[in-house]
Amino acid sequence: MEQRARERLGERIRPDGGVVLLTVECQQGVVGPESALPELAAAARASGALRNVARLVAAAHEADVQVVHAVAERRPDGRGANSNARLFRAAARLPVQQHSGSTAVRIAEPIEVAEEDLVVRRLHGLSPLAGTDVDPLLRNLGCRTLIVTGVSANVAVPNAVFDAVNLGYTVVVPGDAIAGVPADYTPAMIRHTLALVATITTTDEILACWKFPRRSGGTGSASGGGTAGGTGSTGSTGSSGKAGSAGRPGKAGNAGGAVSRS
Repeated sequence: MEQRARERLGERIRPDGGVVLLTVECQQGVVGPESALPELAAAARASGALRNVARLVAAAHEADVQVVHAVAERRPDGRGANSNARLFRAAARLPVQQHSGSTAVRIAEPIEVAEEDLVVRRLHGLSPLAGTDVDPLLRNLGCRTLIVTGVSANVAVPNAVFDAVNLGYTVVVPGDAIAGVPADYTPAMIRHTLALVATITTTDEILACWKFPRRSGGTGSASGGGTAGGTGSTGSTGSSGKAGSAGRPGKAGNAGGAVSRS
């Protein structure tokens, strides 16, 4: 990355400048050893994407950057789940189900979930943002820039990127921290689609920016003004959650039943 581009990235993802790290469907039943989608799980591990997500999450914790984990799950009775596309019908027949409360919907190793992380669970749709608590939580956190990581580059990741852009967020995608199938599809998706709407970077470039921030002095992971249309009220608790954990001011607590710790 050229120096000027690196400086722009550093300004955009400053820990005190309204940045949030989003992990998409990095759950045991998707990318873990007992995945319902073994080809995708293998790609996430072989490419290093899952390890890079873990590195970014660990660095975010150190830099006081808010982390949000988006999890896709399903009730055992399927109530409320989509059935209007072939993907949903195929998922309902898989031997490993992403049932609420099961180990399949726990965040997969080597990613570590900290006390201050938010875990947002959805029972429907393709997107981590559409119709979920993610957008209001981001606005309450004062998020302006969203770093999107995880799986898959086929469906959920591009949905997250497009929805975030449509909602007014600036999106950053570390290309080596997302994965899809087949393996050569991911770089094609990045080059021909995601690069048109998001800043494409690498895990190492983000870590370098967080290790040597251009400015400091913020008190929360996503302090600063709100996003498009947002009020930027850091520390909001969403529906009925507790305030942020001690020592980490400016972070939203878990919002009702839709947001939980893994």
